[in-house]
Amino acid sequence: MIRTSRFAVLGAALAGLVTPLLVLPAQAAAPAYVALGDSYASGTGTRSYIADGTSCQRSTAAYPSLIAAARGYALNFRACSGATITDVTNTQLSALTSATNYVSISVGGNDAGFADVLTECAQPGWMSNCDGAINTAQSFVNATLPSRLSTLYSGIRSRSPYAKVVVVGYPRIFNGEDCNAFTWFSPAEESRLNQTADLLNSRLAAAASAAGFSFANPTSRFIGHAVCDADEWINGLSNPISESYHPKATGHSGGYTPAVSPLLTGAAVAVTSQVMADSAASGDSQAALQQQYADADRTIEPETFVAPDLSTPAARRAARRAGVDIERFVENSRR
Repeated sequence: MIRTSRFAVLGAALAGLVTPLLVLPAQAAAPAYVALGDSYASGTGTRSYIADGTSCQRSTAAYPSLIAAARGYALNFRACSGATITDVTNTQLSALTSATNYVSISVGGNDAGFADVLTECAQPGWMSNCDGAINTAQSFVNATLPSRLSTLYSGIRSRSPYAKVVVVGYPRIFNGEDCNAFTWFSPAEESRLNQTADLLNSRLAAAASAAGFSFANPTSRFIGHAVCDADEWINGLSNPISESYHPKATGHSGGYTPAVSPLLTGAAVAVTSQVMADSAASGDSQAALQQQYADADRTIEPETFVAPDLSTPAARRAARRAGVDIERFVENSRR
């Protein structure tokens, strides 16, 4: 009887411990979101970056951070300024696993040398070969980029076979005028540069479709918000120079986030003050997460626009060949 009573007491005690475990709901892990890509995904241009020990310029004002904050996703923010397809493959794809739920990827502009093209076209026409630079970039986008994208997208799918993947495009930067002192984009050059962005988007969209991915085209969202528009969402010539020709925080909240979020999450994210606060609050934890990748990220070479310099010997030689009085030209530009 004593032994039976002891077993009964022990059984009742165990039942008391186990029953709450059976009735309490399981705590589901936050969906895993990996943001891949270049400066247009990292948030270069937003003026505020997490302190992760790299030059990647990751910002909590960028669309990956805003979407993650709004949806409660566990973000691994691997996008890095200057990244090419090779960089994404070598330094970012390792963050993907079979448990990854969501992936966004923005890359291709650096492969086409867009910063170098802008650098060439920003110079006065008498010292630049803007059309030649644009022709070279367009040729690359048409002939070489598609196969590289296909290989990259296959790598993403093989690592994360169940993830929702959204390929993100690029906005048109210009509105047909150049209001910045000391850059000399002509209306015709701006038109061709915008056409190049459209061409790049068309190739990204085709490659995304072939891989079974969605494509987020931000073009329409940025209409009326280009460089020199009254409500400018893209930086013109800036200080520091790395901010130049990249979306501002408003470009990410008003342009990219509503373009990407419906395709990635199934519903549009409204960037409220609370979302921005929650995103900003994630900065320290995201910086700590990214520090583990810092050595790899430091291998990425920044792709930065270079402002025209009319004081160089090369500029003076070009002016002489074109019959331009360079001192007078510079003085007129300051007015």
